[in-house]
Amino acid sequence: MIGFSTLFYKEILRFWKVAFQTVAAPVLTALLYLLIFSHVLDAHVRVHGLAYGSFLIPGLVMMQVLQNAFANSSSSLSQAKITGSIVFVLLPPISYPAFFAAYVLAAMARGLMVGVGVLLATAGFIDLQIVAPGWIIVFALLSGALFGALGMIAGIWSEKFDQLAGFQNFLIMPLTMLSGVFYSIYTLPPFWRTVSHYNPVFYMIDGFRYGFFGVSDVPPLTSFSVVFACFSAITLLTLELLRRGWKLRG
Repeated sequence: MIGFSTLFYKEILRFWKVAFQTVAAPVLTALLYLLIFSHVLDAHVRVHGLAYGSFLIPGLVMMQVLQNAFANSSSSLSQAKITGSIVFVLLPPISYPAFFAAYVLAAMARGLMVGVGVLLATAGFIDLQIVAPGWIIVFALLSGALFGALGMIAGIWSEKFDQLAGFQNFLIMPLTMLSGVFYSIYTLPPFWRTVSHYNPVFYMIDGFRYGFFGVSDVPPLTSFSVVFACFSAITLLTLELLRRGWKLRG
C-alpha cells in the first residue's frame, strides 16, 4: 500500500499546488454559465415544473465533476509520457490495480472538489432541494470514477498534447454538452431524443438531478445500471492496457 498511497498523494499535490487553475477556475466558469442562462431564461422557461436556474445547477455540477476528473488523470499521464518522467512511476513495484486506483481516486477528488465548489457558489442564487441524497452521492462518485478511468485511457493513448486535446474536444466535450445539462431531452425532436439515450453522460446527469428534485427523464435505477455497466467496461479496458504496458513501456 506504500506505493499506492505515495502515488495517490503525488496526484493530489499535483492539482492542489495549482488549485487556482484546477479548482477555482472551473467553479467560476460554472457560475458564469448559471448567471447568463438563468438571467435570460429563468422567467420564460420551466422544466419538469422547476425554474430553469434550479434545473440547471445539478447539470452544471455534474458537468464540472466529469470534465475535471477526466482532465486530471489524462493530463497527468500524458505529461509524464511526453516529459519522460513516467519511468519514475513505472519502475517502483506498484501493482496495476493500485496504479489504476491511485489515478482514479485522485481524479475523483479533483472532480468532487470542483463539484462541491460549484454547488456552494450557486447555493446563494437558487433554492435547491435535496430529495434523495443517496442518489446524489452514488452518481457523483461513480461518474467521477468513470471519467477518471476514461482520462487514463486518453493519457495512455496520447503521444502529443494535440492528440489529448482532440480526445477532449471531439469526444468529452460533445458528450457532456449534449447530455441534458442545459435542457430536458423530452424537449428535443424524436430523432435527437433517441440519440440522447445512447449517450451515457445523459444517464449520469439525469440520475444526479433526480437526487435533488425527485424528477428525471428516466428512472434512476435505469441510469445507475447504464453508468455502472460503462464504468465496469472502462475499468476492465484500462486495467488491460496497464497490464500490457501499451504505449507506456518501450
